[in-house]
Amino acid sequence: MTQKGKNAATLARPQIIVSTLGLVAAMALGASPAHAAGTVAGTDITNKATATFDLPGGGTSSIDSNIVTLRVDELLDVSVASADPGDVSTSPSATNQVLKYTVTNAGNGSEAFKLTTIDTSGGDDFNPTVTSIVIDSNGNNAYDAGVDTVYVLGADTPVLAPDESLTVFVLSTIPAAPANGDRGRVDLTAAAATGTGSPGTTFAGAGQGGGDAIVGATGADGQDDGYYVISAATLSLVKSATVVDPFNGTAQIPGSTITYTLVASASGSGSVANVVVNDNIPTGTTYQTGTITLDGNAQTDANDGTDDSQYVSTGTAHVSVGLGSLAASSSHTITFKVKIDQ
Repeated sequence: MTQKGKNAATLARPQIIVSTLGLVAAMALGASPAHAAGTVAGTDITNKATATFDLPGGGTSSIDSNIVTLRVDELLDVSVASADPGDVSTSPSATNQVLKYTVTNAGNGSEAFKLTTIDTSGGDDFNPTVTSIVIDSNGNNAYDAGVDTVYVLGADTPVLAPDESLTVFVLSTIPAAPANGDRGRVDLTAAAATGTGSPGTTFAGAGQGGGDAIVGATGADGQDDGYYVISAATLSLVKSATVVDPFNGTAQIPGSTITYTLVASASGSGSVANVVVNDNIPTGTTYQTGTITLDGNAQTDANDGTDDSQYVSTGTAHVSVGLGSLAASSSHTITFKVKIDQ
């Protein structure tokens, strides 16, 4: 083939190399952070193609395609998760009992959410009564009464950036009837303020940056449950007496010594707080100095700070023993002595 023939063949079959040049406008401001839902909503993806080819007389040339710009739509997704390590212990008739949840914006655009609760979902033993939803406004992940913001039903939460989370507290009153070990369930739901629906539902022009908002896999509303569990300890107090008379018998006569034994026991689960046992000295008897014992250990009679027991002689004479908090299945034994007056 002649050189002229080669040139003609080359011209007939140009060697075109096409390359894709992505010119994302957002990159001019620096690399965008990676988010769970991908590229941030409102980002313009600008793209053109280039073709290069050999010229008939030698050399190469190139041409550009038209520029295509696409704006990333907003994906609406959210997750809700209980943030308590397990069931929250409570007791019958308790108020302002707190469950904790984490609401996370799983979409690719900034979004606010509407919060609701369900306290009659079933699958539990009793229905707590939700009294308020509270937003952790100071971000310390602990409920602070009078500090954190009480959420107004139907309002929006603060706007969350993609991947940003918000701690939400649900406060409830516990009914009086549940028994020890019963569980009560509360569900928290967070719904995207822009809208919810079946995955793929489109809200035209409602997305961040002016694009559409598209409902993601979660339906743009997330839900999770939290549980209260009744930890109800009950306290029993059993009193008994033994008598030793002056003749080493058991007759109940003047001069006989009575030893009273009191056993305080907690049962159920949880604990009973601030337990104090008081026992009046019976009329016709006299308290025997220094005879108070707690679990076999001698106690002082005076309120001197050395122990939690004392003999009180003013007013109605009595023995008083502080036991503090009694955990379920624990007990304490108190003894003291009186003498029948002669």
